[in-house]
Amino acid sequence: MKSLLEIRRDLHRIPELGFQEVKTNAYLLEQIHSLPQERLKIVTWKTGIVVRVEGTNATKTIGWRTDIDGLPISEATDLPFKSEHADKMHACGHDVHMTVALGLLKSLVENPVNDHVVILFQPAEEGPGGALPMREWLKLEQPDLVPDQIFAFHIAPEYPVGTVATRPGLLFANTSELFIDLVGKEGHAAFPHQARDMSIAAATLLLQLQTIISRSINPMDPAVVTIGKMTSGTVQNIISGQARLEGTIRTMDARTMSTIKEKIESFCRATEMAFDCDIHIDYGSSYYQVKNETAITNEFLAFAEQDKKTTAILCDAAMTGEDFGYFLQEIPGMLFWAGVDSPFGLHHAKLNPNEAVIDYLVPFVDAYIRKISC
Repeated sequence: MKSLLEIRRDLHRIPELGFQEVKTNAYLLEQIHSLPQERLKIVTWKTGIVVRVEGTNATKTIGWRTDIDGLPISEATDLPFKSEHADKMHACGHDVHMTVALGLLKSLVENPVNDHVVILFQPAEEGPGGALPMREWLKLEQPDLVPDQIFAFHIAPEYPVGTVATRPGLLFANTSELFIDLVGKEGHAAFPHQARDMSIAAATLLLQLQTIISRSINPMDPAVVTIGKMTSGTVQNIISGQARLEGTIRTMDARTMSTIKEKIESFCRATEMAFDCDIHIDYGSSYYQVKNETAITNEFLAFAEQDKKTTAILCDAAMTGEDFGYFLQEIPGMLFWAGVDSPFGLHHAKLNPNEAVIDYLVPFVDAYIRKISC
């Protein structure tokens, strides 16, 4: 296997979108096959990979999940290993995630632990969502690879290297994309009575959607409905016959997500009647909340607190989304933040994680896996 620094930089050069990670898949398999194969079981699913390291005296299976896709972002760094794929970038740190997973795999192959360890290289975390179909495929086709416990991490630009942060219970929100298309009738500005104006319909609907949180949701129940993009019209003297709203929904309770979607649909039906138009709703990628198992998370924090190289933080929950929540929905486990000390945040075109996190995190995670496998 190449050095972990080389691997991270190689992966950073070839970001690919969800379920299109063909080069990434081939590169990962090349590194995996460079290791001794005696204790390995390797299975592929779409562009994802599942690798099991056979334990020496297994009583359970420990899972480690990493995501492998990039984002549709044009990289704005001056790095010598910047993205070679136009308008694509590892702007969420998945190149670092994969590198840590390979480093962990190498250590486990060279020095196996008692229990089986399954490492899941999951595609499409950024969309349209790979965790849920991968979980269901494992249950149906590879039940021996389903972990009894599962873990993951995500880089955190705001923390320095050597810091891990998490909390028992809810860590990340339920999230859903939101796309609303309004179809009316285009017309000349001089004859508004002959058209059905979707600019006005969309603007009215947008304002109505902003009342959902303030008037339909308990103020003690955190939730967000944001419309980040609105498009309508072609030129200044033509009444628009089409409009589109694009946004996001985020809640701390799964039931609240259902309530918000019901209200959105009722507002859309009312808008159809009021403006004599057709409205189509697409919720895009919807992710289940990341809810850490309490006992496992407390055990992890206790382990981190006794590690002299680590600063452990009990952090707040966040409105961020992560499809790892679908694994935690059925498998006890936890996700934690790992600091990478970057002035630029997640999904920023200039994100540049401090690569020292790799040499810190691989032995840290390895030691933790060994502890819980005793």
